[in-house]
Amino acid sequence: MTAVATAAIMLSGCRAADDSASDADKASGDGLVIGWSQRGISGSDWWKTLVEGGQAEADEIGATIELLDANGDTVRQNADVQTLITKGVDVVIMNTNDPIGVGPSVQALKDAGIPLVTVNSNLDASLVPDTFCYVAEDQEATGALAGEVAANKAIERFGDTGEIKLVGIGGFPGDVLSDLRFNGFMEGYEKVMSGYTGITTNALDMKFGEWKPDKALGPIRDVATANPDLKIVYSMSDVMNGGVVQGLQQAGLWGDGIILASYDGGMVSVKEMMDDPTGPLQATASNQPWDQGVTAVKMALAAYNGDQSACPDKTLFIDTTVVTPENAADYYVAEDTYVRAQD
Repeated sequence: MTAVATAAIMLSGCRAADDSASDADKASGDGLVIGWSQRGISGSDWWKTLVEGGQAEADEIGATIELLDANGDTVRQNADVQTLITKGVDVVIMNTNDPIGVGPSVQALKDAGIPLVTVNSNLDASLVPDTFCYVAEDQEATGALAGEVAANKAIERFGDTGEIKLVGIGGFPGDVLSDLRFNGFMEGYEKVMSGYTGITTNALDMKFGEWKPDKALGPIRDVATANPDLKIVYSMSDVMNGGVVQGLQQAGLWGDGIILASYDGGMVSVKEMMDDPTGPLQATASNQPWDQGVTAVKMALAAYNGDQSACPDKTLFIDTTVVTPENAADYYVAEDTYVRAQD
């Protein structure tokens, strides 16, 4: 609880909830108090960057963020939202821990007349009507960016005839994120390969690394050992790449004979492509946590003003990109953890 309080104070700056701000001021953002219910922060640079982006936008418009971190506990997140309601915040941003388990929070906010914006992780479809906007990246479209690059790089490296064997590694079996990212990847890949009838693609069963490098090592090592003709590996999170690389190395496949494509837009991956442009890593599709945080705060302001035209379909996908060795230098910012949108 001390850590949560510290985080809330740190992100709120010197001002507490400003009940004295006029409605007119709040309509411009000045004095607006945003409650932020975060599913977790500790151990995740991605979530940390998400919140930092939101805080930067809040500072820009003169708003205050009251942050509470549920640390992966849905019961605690529901309690946090009740705390924010009691504090009298003007609007709530929620990075949902459980899409249906936070139902009590959604109902409580509705009863209190406080608008809700969700970011990064959405709610169950039954709860969406009671929200203002869901902010995220389009995971299929973003995965497709990596798939197109992987296909073009494969043609350059392996030629336009023969078999290309590929495998994707995601988080958990049945994980919606893994399915969306892999389906998007294959859509982009097949879009390119449809023009090359001499190439046969053999997509192996998806492997799972629990979004962790140590958990990804074994599955990739095993599939690479069993398939020494493996040509493409698609890692559905840069976080797993360390284990993916180790697994391929232990199987003797790390080098010119393999292409690695990834997802997240982590700056470590961008730097690797700058340093070794002809190496296995040839793409990382960005999901830009900073920009998701910025956009969530913009939608919080729109929600306070009742401007549904800012998010007419209750979903707002940020623009994403794919970083390759050819453009890595354009996106590399040493002090950042993840790629941001370019102004």
